[in-house]
Amino acid sequence: MSPAPGRPSRVPLRLRRAPVPWERQAPTWREAKPGLIAQALKRAQSRPSGNWYVIGAARDLPPGRTLGVTVGSTEVVAWRDAGGRLRTGPGACPHLGAPLRDSPVRCGTLVCHWHGLALDGEPFAGWEPYPAFDDGVLLWVRLDRVGGETPSERPFVPARPRVRDAVEAVYAGVGRCEPEDVVANRLDPWHGAWFHPYSFVDLTVTGTPADSAADGPAEDDGFTVDVSFKVAGRLVVPVRARFTAPEPRTVVMHIIEGEGAGSVVETHATPLAPDGRGRPRTAVTEALVAASDRRGFAVARAAAPLLRPLMRASAGRLWRDDLAYAERRWELRDSGRFPG
Repeated sequence: MSPAPGRPSRVPLRLRRAPVPWERQAPTWREAKPGLIAQALKRAQSRPSGNWYVIGAARDLPPGRTLGVTVGSTEVVAWRDAGGRLRTGPGACPHLGAPLRDSPVRCGTLVCHWHGLALDGEPFAGWEPYPAFDDGVLLWVRLDRVGGETPSERPFVPARPRVRDAVEAVYAGVGRCEPEDVVANRLDPWHGAWFHPYSFVDLTVTGTPADSAADGPAEDDGFTVDVSFKVAGRLVVPVRARFTAPEPRTVVMHIIEGEGAGSVVETHATPLAPDGRGRPRTAVTEALVAASDRRGFAVARAAAPLLRPLMRASAGRLWRDDLAYAERRWELRDSGRFPG
């Protein structure tokens, strides 16, 4: 069975005719060269971000709610104004420093719960807003002092299916590591079938950045993978996927052949305030945007409210392991023991 058909068949499921036990699959450690992964990470870190950071899922911030997050050492509050537009700015009230994340929103205005200072999202009383962007799936804030780069008008949002034609879900988690450890995890596709045998089988990396020019554009500088997603028993869904890093804190997987071609999984890493012992913390926000040309996919879109928790649970199972990978990588780096 070929794990990556060029075109979806009428039935997306395939039956593995001769499944290989986990311990008998081909080792991938020789192909997963530390230098290759390090160079891919270095190229990702060299690309511009425009100082934009993902702070959450668009669905998680309905009108009337606030969202508070500390990106690096910068406290940020976000809410929606009377027109539904995303507003962001410093998370401390300019009067006496109240935590605005705990303040209510009334008719699109954020009202400080200490003394009633009201913010509509425009500059007021020493409070200056941050540029914000809602791409329909994720929320972004631009923090020029944190990023230190040349700012861009908008974040570098990866190409994805239109939300109205797709089923989307967003997973959020936090790891004790730095953003580069999360990105390095995603730029190591070789670990998939070994580390996540409950989800992936028959994984082969068919293309790497070494196969293209080192200074080429992001879309020509990625990893191509043939892999089958496990469904149940010997039933699988084979696809071909491509991993690219369009900016320093983002890795995107596009399904380029097979079932769900055009679907994307975006992994965004945002640095948070360190923990009580001074160790770094990173928020992982993963957007899954699934699309299909099949007629029956309209049923899936209608059932999206039921599917989203399942999609988040599946991503959460993977990230339970992948955050352990990222945290271990940081521990080794921090102690000078990382072999890569």
